[in-house]
Amino acid sequence: MHAWEAVQRTLNFIEINISEEIDIEQLAKESALSLFYYQRLFSRLVKKPVREYIKLRRLACACKLLADKQHRILDIALDCGFGNHETFTRAFKEAYKMTPEEYRRQPVMLNQFDKPDLLLNYTMIDEGIPFISDGLVLEFNRKTILQPILFVGVTGIIPIEGQMPLGEATGVDMPGEVWRKFHQEKQLIPRIRGGRELGVAYLGDVPEGYFTYFAGAEVAPGTEDTRFVKWELPAREYIVCGFEAENFDQLVTVALNKAVKYSGLWLEKHGLTMDAYSPEIYYDNSPEGSYMELWMPASEKC
Repeated sequence: MHAWEAVQRTLNFIEINISEEIDIEQLAKESALSLFYYQRLFSRLVKKPVREYIKLRRLACACKLLADKQHRILDIALDCGFGNHETFTRAFKEAYKMTPEEYRRQPVMLNQFDKPDLLLNYTMIDEGIPFISDGLVLEFNRKTILQPILFVGVTGIIPIEGQMPLGEATGVDMPGEVWRKFHQEKQLIPRIRGGRELGVAYLGDVPEGYFTYFAGAEVAPGTEDTRFVKWELPAREYIVCGFEAENFDQLVTVALNKAVKYSGLWLEKHGLTMDAYSPEIYYDNSPEGSYMELWMPASEKC
């Protein structure tokens, strides 16, 4: 068994026992590694100390339960492994800059520290070969578009802090709030029948430490609508990472974060670099939709 597999085994153990008392010595024994080596290896692979990781996964668990107002906040704290309400509130506020009560009163999308899938760091796939790992199915192909594709939608100016790295930062999911605004207004957009939806981060005219995020719908070429912002997908060749998840919520959170991370590794291993934008394209905007693509404008490294 590889060392990363030993750590992955303990990540699975933590997830199953998230509501229980979890002892680091117990995890080291589960991994068949010494306590010293286990903690060092865990921090290197997961990018967080063991106790900090457990706390962040417990918070992710709690956020799901807070959506149901039938659950008392104290019960949620105990069910997710926090000893008391005070400890839970302190950890929640440190991660998300709000209390559980404030989040419940005014719910927003939150970034979570995802459970890592370490296999993705040690597996490389060829173009056109589907790969399945921990509820994620992904495949890389090349696509060329001969004419630009026009999208119309809304934008937001997003602080990098609290958003990056994907799947590791905690805080309000600001691109998610741009999507929320888009879904409130998209019935006003003259979208084409069967058209796609797109989200893309790019610099734009923003202060240092920020980026622009656009969410929009596909429209006919030449469409003008002063109520919205336009963004054009350039005509060129793209490396396309298509991926599926078990449901839409998983697709746009954990699966998307994994796909973005793995795509960067895939491009590097294939001697490719990417321009400063990488659109997310959605083909089915219904709640049941569970497939999307990352379109990466890649080129050979010099």
